[in-house]
Amino acid sequence: EYWLKTGRDELAQSLERVANTGVARNVILFVGDGMGPNTVTAARIYKIGETGRLSFEKFPYMGLLKTYVVDKQVPDSASTATSMFCGVKNNYHTVGVDASVRSGDCPASLKTQARLNCAASWAQEAGKATGFVTTTRVTHATPSALYAHSAFRKWECDSVMPENATSCKDIARQLIEDLPGRDFNVIMGGGMQTLRANGSSPPVDSWTCTRNDGRDLIEAWKRDKSSKGSMKFVTNTRQLLETDPNYTQYLLGIFAPGHLPFEYARDKSPEGVPSLNQMTTTAIKVLNNNNNGFFLMVEGGMIDQAHHRGHARTALHETVALSDAIHGTMTLLDELKIRDETLVIVTSDHTHTLSINGYPPRGANILGIADKSRIDGIPYTTLTYAVSGPSNYHYSVVNGQVFREDPSTVDTLDFDYNQ
Repeated sequence: EYWLKTGRDELAQSLERVANTGVARNVILFVGDGMGPNTVTAARIYKIGETGRLSFEKFPYMGLLKTYVVDKQVPDSASTATSMFCGVKNNYHTVGVDASVRSGDCPASLKTQARLNCAASWAQEAGKATGFVTTTRVTHATPSALYAHSAFRKWECDSVMPENATSCKDIARQLIEDLPGRDFNVIMGGGMQTLRANGSSPPVDSWTCTRNDGRDLIEAWKRDKSSKGSMKFVTNTRQLLETDPNYTQYLLGIFAPGHLPFEYARDKSPEGVPSLNQMTTTAIKVLNNNNNGFFLMVEGGMIDQAHHRGHARTALHETVALSDAIHGTMTLLDELKIRDETLVIVTSDHTHTLSINGYPPRGANILGIADKSRIDGIPYTTLTYAVSGPSNYHYSVVNGQVFREDPSTVDTLDFDYNQ
């Protein structure tokens, strides 16, 4: 009876759904970086259980993407973002340029015919407000594909530009000085040290570069925007939430030296770092002032960073934060009465090697033990990554024999547990 009723309810909802065939005034594109199908499944179970749904799983339409790029079977975030925002597949590690540009080839990236015109430019040409929100650096791979043309995604600031690339402009300068980045109405994320010389002293994020050329691109942004309209620069949650969107035409929010902290570790005080939901809803309110509509890209970028570290719980927690931001967005669109004229897209750029193993019982903690191996008799976790070798501390070699760590002897529920 339960399944019959469930099927009838879903069928009735589908039959009652009326297709919206109008032209979208606004477009919001959510990108879960590294959020493949296994991540979505695990995050769903982590948050609400097997029968629940994340906010975006309730959307009426769903599909799959091919993520290969021109020169690799497996892409990176720079090439996939270029494909998404520009409609052109390019080469690994390149941003906003076509396949004639190989990774690191500065001269090729300067050719006009190699530089792609992408979604943010299209929106600006249509008279729309534009912007992006990310939990990574604002100069990182995914957001940079909206505005930059670079032969190498890591050329985020001057200090990492090689001698043979001195004729190319670093990504941070392109964001502030060139179109379309110069005309973005909203920019929010991390990356203070790529935008401002000595902008993170202390602390300094060792994972990325630091400006050494003496430029203060934030002050340059302020000077430019003060001549164009009302603007605000914010660095914490209090300042962001105090922003009056009705009197703010340009908003720049930089909340960390490098990437923003993971959601579980985020300082949630007024002087701390805003949530993805808080950034996104504020961005929408600012952009909605434009009578021609807006284009907004929102990236849950720290899903990917957690996966790279092998921290499954953290990745799932970041996925839930993205889902919460999407829920908050849909609620706000209803409040603003613009839901019917807004196209909301949720996608990922690529997946990771996260696997869901064995046959764990219904209701089991997705972060816990699945079963015991029939080979070595040692328990194994439901979630693992396809990584091995000397760097994987779960394995050790003694007298030529491989031994696997027993995960039941450690806390697999810890945010920093390495699957």
